[in-house]
Amino acid sequence: MAEDLIVTRTLVVPAAELSERFSRSSGPGGQGVNTADSRVELSFDLGASAAVPDWLRRRMLGRLGTRLVAGVLTVAASEHRAQLQNRAAARERMARLLREAAAAPPPVRRATKPTRGSQERRIAEKKRRAQTKQGRRGGGWD
Repeated sequence: MAEDLIVTRTLVVPAAELSERFSRSSGPGGQGVNTADSRVELSFDLGASAAVPDWLRRRMLGRLGTRLVAGVLTVAASEHRAQLQNRAAARERMARLLREAAAAPPPVRRATKPTRGSQERRIAEKKRRAQTKQGRRGGGWD
C-alpha cells in the first residue's frame, strides 16, 4: 500500500514522506495474537514536508500543535485483526486529521444590533410569560 495519501484535491502527501511501523497489537487475534505484527503506526513529518506549502504548513502546525512531536504527526491503528485493515484505518485517520487542520478558518462574525421589532417582541413575550406565572400564584386561601 505504498501509494500517495490524498488529503484534499490540492494536497497530496507523497508515499516517500510517510513512514509505517508495525508492532504487536493488544486485543483479539486468536492463535496469532503474539506473533502477528498487526498494529500500525503511521508517521508524517509535517514540519519538514516539501508537499505542504509554507502558508498551509503554518496553519496546520498551529492547529495540530498538541498532537505533534518535533513536527511529526503519528497515528496508530490497532482496532482490526489484520495488518492491511489497520494500515487502511491509519491512512484514513491521518488524512482526516490533515484535512481538518488544512481547512480554511470560519468567516469572522460581524457584530450586529438586534432590530427594534425583535427587541419589542422579546419584551412583549417576557411580559406575557410573567402574566402567566403570576396567574399561577396561589392566593393564600385560609
